[in-house]
Amino acid sequence: QVQLVESGGGLAQPGGSLRLSCAASGSIFSLNIMGWYRQAPGNQRDRVASMTSDGNTHYADSSQGRFTISRDNTGNTVYLQMDSLKPEDTAVYYCYRVDIDGASQHTYWGQGTQVTVSS
Repeated sequence: QVQLVESGGGLAQPGGSLRLSCAASGSIFSLNIMGWYRQAPGNQRDRVASMTSDGNTHYADSSQGRFTISRDNTGNTVYLQMDSLKPEDTAVYYCYRVDIDGASQHTYWGQGTQVTVSS
């Protein structure tokens, strides 16, 4: 069973920075995608950024230029460096992993970590 454990959320001031981490365990598939979604109260869950196991990245328009996604050498930990934070970045951030097994995919989610941007 794949487990994702997130850390790094908290309170930041507008213009500040936070770094989220997500460690995956229990996966055996080398072809995968890891990334982050976020959900603010009353809103749908939106993708923030993702990174494939071969290094391709994708950013939402709202995070492009301010957030940076990266993975460690094992490929099992994903980071989200968030700079120039805005109050509208306030949300619960969820890590996810998609394991690709031939024609099938398996998606796993972390428990979520709260990010609050406020002065």
